[in-house]
Amino acid sequence: MAIWTTFPYPGEYRFDAARVKQHWSRLHAGDVEPLPTDPQVLEAWALFHSGEFQKAVELGLKIGGSGITVANKAACVYATYLEKREQARLDLYLEVARRAEAQALREPQNINAHYWQAYALGRYGQGISVAKALAQGLGSKVKDSLENVIALEPRHADAHIALGAFHAEVIDKVGSLIGGMTYGARKDTGLHLFQEALRINFQSVVGMIEYANAMLMLEGNKMLADANRLYQQAASARPFDAMERLDVEMARVELNP
Repeated sequence: MAIWTTFPYPGEYRFDAARVKQHWSRLHAGDVEPLPTDPQVLEAWALFHSGEFQKAVELGLKIGGSGITVANKAACVYATYLEKREQARLDLYLEVARRAEAQALREPQNINAHYWQAYALGRYGQGISVAKALAQGLGSKVKDSLENVIALEPRHADAHIALGAFHAEVIDKVGSLIGGMTYGARKDTGLHLFQEALRINFQSVVGMIEYANAMLMLEGNKMLADANRLYQQAASARPFDAMERLDVEMARVELNP
């Protein structure tokens, strides 16, 4: 595995297995991942929450089983926020999508196997262009997987966010008519999904950002004030772990591009 870009705020978020276990419900309010019983998996999560994304991937893959979920989340977060090389980023998303698909086949009730497959394919689609991804049939696969996650676990706030983003992106790229008829994308559904996500997990910084992005895609300048309010709320949030710090920094960029 090539050397990855280092988390830019090293040492600011220090987690060990005990602290991860203590704060599990707060750390995983978005993905409702079950608390692991394997101490090695908890250690892998400690690496993730501390910003040691490469080490979290390596340990998660070494452990296998529920360690795969740690590896997939760490790889996706790293690719989304820190990997600057486009091809390396796309490769990471495809690796996660393949691993998560295999995991979901082995464990069909594993909600985050389905979620990380959908998330990785969605980000890959954004990377190659939403139009190309839709033409390749990735859109339907992402939508079906996320709807399956929500059916299995209605409290999965992150799946609501990702599915809301799907509706917004499709309508933004192909319009309401084609988006609705061909891909089942609807403005009201997308906005409602974000509202539900923030009802479930009101502290979700990425939920605020993606909701603001969707407002601007779906409603344009008439929602600019509401979108900026969400960006400001996200930018002023106090991050609890390394991933949230990256979310907050992204919100600050949106406010000050």
